[in-house]
Amino acid sequence: MRASSSGLLPESEKPYGSIRRYGKADVARVRFVKSAQRLGFSLDEIAGLLTLDDGAHCDEARQLAEQKLADVRAKLADLHRIESVLATLIDDCCASRGRVSCPLIAALQEEP
Repeated sequence: MRASSSGLLPESEKPYGSIRRYGKADVARVRFVKSAQRLGFSLDEIAGLLTLDDGAHCDEARQLAEQKLADVRAKLADLHRIESVLATLIDDCCASRGRVSCPLIAALQEEP
């Protein structure tokens, strides 16, 4: 069996002129990968989780999940900050009718 391009699923043999056939274990592995992707894990992170597959590495799996949760919370904080800034800029635009300079454009042109 050759490894697939991502290395997460071994490629089954392909009989000449036929299609590949995968077993139940392969289907379960694909479902695991897709579930992990829906939770935001990258393919590299999923590969790490798959190495912990024997059930005896719960602490390591928890640590990976805790890091992912911290990443998600940081992204959420960034999104809330972006939401707040955009809402303020939109309000400024609505309040400045008739002015020559657009507050949104002016704010984006400012140095950070």
